Amino acid sequence: MSIWFRLGDFVSRVSSNALFSLADTIRSIFATDPELRRRVAFSIAMIALSAKMAKADGIVSAREVNAFQEIFEIPDEEARNVARLYDLAKQDVAGFDAYARQMAALCGSGQRNCAMLEDILDGLFHIAKADGYIHERELAFLGDVAEIFEIDSGHFERILARHTFGGDSDPYLVLGIPADLPFDEVRRAYRKLVAENHPDRLIARGVPEEFVAIATTRLAAINAAFEMIERQRMHA
Repeated sequence: MSIWFRLGDFVSRVSSNALFSLADTIRSIFATDPELRRRVAFSIAMIALSAKMAKADGIVSAREVNAFQEIFEIPDEEARNVARLYDLAKQDVAGFDAYARQMAALCGSGQRNCAMLEDILDGLFHIAKADGYIHERELAFLGDVAEIFEIDSGHFERILARHTFGGDSDPYLVLGIPADLPFDEVRRAYRKLVAENHPDRLIARGVPEEFVAIATTRLAAINAAFEMIERQRMHA
C-alpha cells in the first residue's frame, strides 16, 4: 500500500491541535506496523518542518515547491492531503521546535547524529538551497533543528559543506577526514561513506522509497569531494 495513501488516512484523522503531539499520534495510528510508522513519521516531519522553514524565511518560491516535489513523488489523488498537512503545520500555534523534538524522540534519547534525523535535515537543506542560495534565516532555522536533533556542530558543518560544495570548497570537510590523511585511508573513508549512504541504507532506516533525491545529492557531493582530493594529490 502506498505511503501516500496511509498518509492521507493520517491527515483525515488529525486537526491542528493534534499536530502538536505528532509522534504520539503516529504511534497510536500505526502501532501495529513499526516500519510503516517510521516511513509515515519521516514524511510528515519533512512536510511539517518544510512548512515551518518556509514561514521562517517568509517566502515560498516556485523553486522551493519544485524541490519539494523532487523529493516526494506524490500521486495526484493524494496531493490535497499533503497540501492540507502543509497548511496545518503553517497555521499551528506550536513552533518548529515542537515538531523537531517530536521527531527527535522517534530516534530515542541520547542518540547523537542519528542517521534518520540527518536524512530529514538533508531534505530541508535540499529545499532551502533550491532558489540558488541558503538564506541566513533558513540557515539559522536549520542550525536550530540540528541542535534539537542532537547533531553536533562538526557534523552539521559537514552537512552544510555537502550542500554548498563548489570549486573553492574544502573536500576534506565533506568527507569528514583530516587533510593530511594518507590517500589509501582517504579512499577507504570515501568507500565507507558511499556504502553508508546508498539508497538502500536510507530505505532500511525508514526513509520512504520515493525519497531518492537525498541519496542522489549526498552521493554526488561525496563523489565530487573525493575526485577533487584525487586530482589535488595527483598534481602535488
